[in-house]
Amino acid sequence: MRRFCQILHFFLIIVLTVPASASDIGPITNLPLPRFVSLKASEGNVRRGPSLTHRIDWVFQRRDMPLKVTAEHGHWRRVEDRDGMGGWIHYSLLSGTRTVVVEKHTLTLRSQPEIAASSIAVLEAGVIARLGECGPEWCKLNSGGYKGWAPKNRVWGVAADELRE
Repeated sequence: MRRFCQILHFFLIIVLTVPASASDIGPITNLPLPRFVSLKASEGNVRRGPSLTHRIDWVFQRRDMPLKVTAEHGHWRRVEDRDGMGGWIHYSLLSGTRTVVVEKHTLTLRSQPEIAASSIAVLEAGVIARLGECGPEWCKLNSGGYKGWAPKNRVWGVAADELRE
């Protein structure tokens, strides 16, 4: 037992004294990087750099679209969409509300997190849904008044290893 306590003590010292790498935590928010958010506004300018003086490369035009934050600089967040296209957007245009987008073809929402469960609704590719709880393989989604479970690997906006309650 004493040896176990010594090993545990050594492990805790290492874990508590080794800082997280800069790529794991945002320097402004102290939130994980990368992380998922959604577009709060119906339009959001995506700029080449983190300021109003940088050129606008394009405009996101879909409220609630899931985005991945990959960097932070002041009031600006570097984001990527599901196609990997990215740029800098002002943080005021982003929301912590989690959404996902249906990836391919159609997606059946099920009453339980299992393939044999009854069908609740069928969502088409590109549909945005609110993200609820997630287990290792399934997530609960809410879209168009329908709530049900879908395989995690069929949507974009949630990490493969992410668990949510």
